[in-house]
Amino acid sequence: AYSSLARFVRFYSPPHRSMNTQAFAPKSSSRTRSSSNSLARVFSPLVRVTRRSAARPSHTVTTAMASSTVSVSKKPTSPIEGQKTGTSGLRKKTSVFMSENYLANWIQSLFNALGEEAKGQTIGLGGDGRFFNKQAVQIILKLAAGNGVKKVVVGQNGFMATPAMSALIRQRGLYGGLIMSASHTPAGPDEDWGIKFNYSAGEPAPEKITDKIFGFTESISELSMADIPDVDLSVVGTTTFGDFEVEVVDYTKEYFDVLRSVFDFDALKKFVSRSDFKFIFDAMHAITGAYASPLFVEALGARADSIMNSVPLEDFGKGHPDPNLTYAKELVDIMFAQDAPTFGAASDGDGDRNMILGNNFFVTPSDSVAVIAANAQECIPYFKDGLKGVARSMPTSAALDNVAKDMGIPFFETPTGWKFFGNLMDADKCSICGEESFGTGADHVREKDGLWAVLAWISILAKKNENVPEGGQLVSVEQIVKDHWAKFGRNFYSRYDYEGVASEDANKMVDHLQQIVDSSKPGDSLCGFKIATADNFTYTDPIDGSVAKNQGIRFVFEDGSRIIFRLSGTGSAGATIRLYIETYTKDASKFDMDAQDALKDIIAAALETSKLQSFTGREKPTVIT
Repeated sequence: AYSSLARFVRFYSPPHRSMNTQAFAPKSSSRTRSSSNSLARVFSPLVRVTRRSAARPSHTVTTAMASSTVSVSKKPTSPIEGQKTGTSGLRKKTSVFMSENYLANWIQSLFNALGEEAKGQTIGLGGDGRFFNKQAVQIILKLAAGNGVKKVVVGQNGFMATPAMSALIRQRGLYGGLIMSASHTPAGPDEDWGIKFNYSAGEPAPEKITDKIFGFTESISELSMADIPDVDLSVVGTTTFGDFEVEVVDYTKEYFDVLRSVFDFDALKKFVSRSDFKFIFDAMHAITGAYASPLFVEALGARADSIMNSVPLEDFGKGHPDPNLTYAKELVDIMFAQDAPTFGAASDGDGDRNMILGNNFFVTPSDSVAVIAANAQECIPYFKDGLKGVARSMPTSAALDNVAKDMGIPFFETPTGWKFFGNLMDADKCSICGEESFGTGADHVREKDGLWAVLAWISILAKKNENVPEGGQLVSVEQIVKDHWAKFGRNFYSRYDYEGVASEDANKMVDHLQQIVDSSKPGDSLCGFKIATADNFTYTDPIDGSVAKNQGIRFVFEDGSRIIFRLSGTGSAGATIRLYIETYTKDASKFDMDAQDALKDIIAAALETSKLQSFTGREKPTVIT
């Protein structure tokens, strides 16, 4: 009977429907209801169809009952090279993940690494909507069932933004969650795909888990695959196969519940709905398109045309969903036009990054986190009792340091990687944190959060303009930032990205720089700048004592200027060299200088010292931020 039921469900499963992002969640179609009713008539009582009523959303709930246990097949496999998991999970070209057993091997290795601890547990599953996610969900569900997981909570249509997964894990008390995303990289059959595991606090898996996963990928010999049919992800509801359960959920609920606990939605709606406030959000055809209209339009009262590129597409509209001045050019052109909106923002592929813009004004990520921290207690209810502390990644500018010093709160400088912030948050040492790579967040979840940052900025704007009558002169994003500089000084900052560099060439450059570091001492001159510190950054975690070495080459100079070099592992091929340059001034007459002009001398020093152009053959960077 079960075998027949499985074949029947496969045949009659309704096709996946495109997401209508203008609605809170799509309602079930007549075809779905018809198929469900047919299933109930033929196999009742094996299949039970129930309907639950709610004001919104309304869905058909289908429950398929099988025997008390799920049949599991042991399928032979063998190790596949190159499955080393980093801080952002495993990322490769989509075609690699689609090759035989590549994804299955990694997922099985994850469950092997988790061992008995994961059996009988409930986990989350979702992703950024990119190509191959729909097929990957079904593979993961079969492996989860085959390895003793009790229940998987899946976002409708397989959708779940990265910060939303962290919220789901924390709100529901899940054991962990799997996120299908390659973050801010392009998507499609010839582009990138990725997978990562977040642990029970909603944070990226620690190295003790990722190292175990890699170890098992090198010795794996079989896959435990449950013999269950594919699950229809288009309809919210629960499907049960014996003692294994799949719950398809509204991917906004827990996330929006958390955001409502942080921000005053009534105050935000009052401001956003003002006739003199023009706002535009670019979802870049990525996952936040599925959240933007429910949040900004339905909950906060923004006009429908405030959201651009709102439909999540499997190839992100053939764009590069990285919210910066280069890849979000469409939004940048709007915000730097003559009649630009008051406020503009964008998010990335999986919804954890953000870019903030004012009318003809760009806010650097380093300035953004500093401004949010400086205004959080006054403008965001969640922080009404003050901040526990703040943190930034080492390459991020020192703007946040100045705020922490002025406020008299703890400050932490960590390696790049959100997991380092998670330890501080779990120990109640950090409230707000940020990375220069357009990542900003707080301790409401354990991931950076693009929509949180946008709401934080709207909260600041709302507070600064609460006494400005409609039609009056609004306090602008530019004014808020310049007021910040007047108090704390300005950190001129820029990042040069050299993408797709041959790994061998990039490593040769780093070796060259390490030799200079090893021979440098305080007081030495480097291209006219006096060295205060030269090192390869090492971080000792103040919570667990773990040590992270070789986190980036640093040259810190006596005048506060900095040059930093890092190799980034976020892409799927080659290496990305990231060069960070910073200088500081309290001279108000220089605040309006273009950053590239203010940094001209130190940029020249960085290129001369590194011999980057000679090692890589690159005359200019791929992206300048």
